[in-house]
Amino acid sequence: MSTPEADGAAVSAGGPHPQEPHGSNIGDKLNWLRAGVLGANDGIVSTAGVVLGVAGATAESSALLVAGVAGAVAGAMSMAAGEYVSVSTQRDSEEALLALERRELREDPEEELAELTGLYVERGLDPDLAQQVAEQLTAKDALAAHAEVELGLDPEALTSPWKAALASMAAFTLGALLPLLTILLVGADLRVPVTVAAVIVALACTGWISARLGYGSVKRAVVRNVFGGALAMAVTHGIGLLIGTQV
Repeated sequence: MSTPEADGAAVSAGGPHPQEPHGSNIGDKLNWLRAGVLGANDGIVSTAGVVLGVAGATAESSALLVAGVAGAVAGAMSMAAGEYVSVSTQRDSEEALLALERRELREDPEEELAELTGLYVERGLDPDLAQQVAEQLTAKDALAAHAEVELGLDPEALTSPWKAALASMAAFTLGALLPLLTILLVGADLRVPVTVAAVIVALACTGWISARLGYGSVKRAVVRNVFGGALAMAVTHGIGLLIGTQV
């Protein structure tokens, strides 16, 4: 005889796994998180490249401050503008597709119901069950049902260009603060190696986070991130040294 505890365990065993992401907007959340990590990563690498390049040419703190702040502000504004344009274009396309879907539902609802039924059949449901699912979802919210299956969209959760731009700018700025503050606060004789070390640690962290968010290889992501950042710092610092000796 089953007990309430056993029944509860059976229900729990058949439900969502706690270690896995669930929810209709999980993809959007992961994209936001990845965008934030990548924005911070860009801020770290680009600002480190700027200040280390200038440090190769001069030891003047004022020059490092001006170059670092200018690079951080320019990079943050560029990230914000690029994200705004990109997301605006994507949102315009999504709204146009949803407008087309609304018109089709209004002008030919029976054909749209048949189309939705066919899409569920393609996903593996038998025709009778597919018909029932399509009818029930259409009765509840026809646009949402078609948008999800046909377009992969949620009409109520379209990405905001302004939010994307501000998030990207904030992430870049936070990332840029690390190399900027490090190279300004550390003494002249240690500022380059300490900044390089701090940036490498930060890049290892962002690589680890991005791998965890994307369920990828942590080792590969960390190595790739650190190698790319180290190469960028080496090149820019080398150019700074070269220019400094010629000026």
